[in-house]
Amino acid sequence: MEQLLIILIFLPLAGALVTAFTGNAAKHVALVSALASLALTILITLKFIPDASTQFVVNLPWIKELGINFHAGIDGISLITVLLTNVLVPIILLSTYQQEYKKPHAFYALILFMQAGLLVVFTAMDAFLFYIGWEAALIPIYFICAIWGGKDRIRVNMKFFVYTIAGSLFMLLGIIYLHLQNPSHNFDIQAFYNISLDPVQQGWIFWSFFIAFAIKMPIFPFHTWQPDTYTEAPAAGTMLLSGIMLKMGIYGVIRWLLPIVPAGVQDWGTTVIVLSIIGIVYASLIAFTQKNAKRLVAYSSIAHVGLISAGIFALNTQGMQGAMIQMLSHGVNVVGLFFILDIIYSRVKTNKIADLGGIAKNAPKMAIAFLIIILGTVALPGTNGFIGEFLLLMGVYQFNVWAVVLAGLTIIFGAVYMLRMYQGIMLGKTNEVTAVFSDIKGSEQIVLIIICALIIVLGVYPKPVLHLSEASVQQLLEQVNQKLTSVK
Repeated sequence: MEQLLIILIFLPLAGALVTAFTGNAAKHVALVSALASLALTILITLKFIPDASTQFVVNLPWIKELGINFHAGIDGISLITVLLTNVLVPIILLSTYQQEYKKPHAFYALILFMQAGLLVVFTAMDAFLFYIGWEAALIPIYFICAIWGGKDRIRVNMKFFVYTIAGSLFMLLGIIYLHLQNPSHNFDIQAFYNISLDPVQQGWIFWSFFIAFAIKMPIFPFHTWQPDTYTEAPAAGTMLLSGIMLKMGIYGVIRWLLPIVPAGVQDWGTTVIVLSIIGIVYASLIAFTQKNAKRLVAYSSIAHVGLISAGIFALNTQGMQGAMIQMLSHGVNVVGLFFILDIIYSRVKTNKIADLGGIAKNAPKMAIAFLIIILGTVALPGTNGFIGEFLLLMGVYQFNVWAVVLAGLTIIFGAVYMLRMYQGIMLGKTNEVTAVFSDIKGSEQIVLIIICALIIVLGVYPKPVLHLSEASVQQLLEQVNQKLTSVK
């Protein structure tokens, strides 16, 4: 069974190496590699037993002198993120089929290299391996944005790089400190869970990890790199960042932060929830003022992630389960939104809402797909966004009534600015720019059909996804509560 996970992790890396030497056929080779990863992920999901155990475990010696192993495995929490990664990567690759990129072999190889890094992050059970995956996922997205991004890409990308590297260094310091405190002198995740730290130590470790995770998510006030980066990145880069990469931060909080420093979480969790709610309100208000649709969606993403963060730090089953399914739902929805905006930009060379209008008259298929994606984003009952936001709000409600009142603004505000954006772009009269707008076709149509199907299926029947993570979430919360009891 362990061979399946080894193949899963190294298959994208092998695909990246092959893609790098295939010239103009690069996108086809990359798509085949991504589809192979998806097929293997489906096989693993079918073989997965939805209990609290870690399965498909690989534990091989790597750097013995430092106690570092290539230790990876999959439980219900990591399986959700692996599914997210390997479902979205082929969708993102297929979304690029209508575009031409300079040096396509390098572009597509970097996407697959990033996929490999993400899979290491989501399956690592060794802190050093986790850190390697964390950095490995950053390098390719930096080059994707720096080489294929917009006019202001150099300045924007440098800010993104400095932010993320600074956060990573804080986390590295935390990992080294935990290694030094570990009697086993290794980086094993269970050994880190078992380390006894006093509340002061836990507070310091909490912030060393949380800053790295908060920047990736991003949480207010660590968010300032995000809107510019999302706007300047090429469409595929924006989809990778928003659909998958920000989930690294959410996953890191759940997998590493909560079980290692529960007293730190208890001491600082309220602060994080306050910051998350500030981010929800702030990002929503800023979204109202945006003239550029891509920036509007970027700010809406900050608001949605703020709610996920608040749900996690509420430390209850509803909030945690809401975070798990919302990671999947948000990834699907935000990739769909940025793909629609990329289609619009590719045809009319603008994402300014005021310059658009009436597109639905000439592109009814795209108008229907766009509306379904927006309804999922604003959490209409029956769509994928509803169950996640409902559970998250239930979780925050158990924490504090006033917190859920403010957190619930993400749904109200989101519905207003997203539907207003749809009205401005798709409805009304056509103008000189949109009069000859053509409807979706070929790969564009396939991508949007898949995304819309996922939105509806996850909305109507979310039980299988919730069932996958339920036992692991319960065990994690029990572990956190037991450690809190022992500290008291």
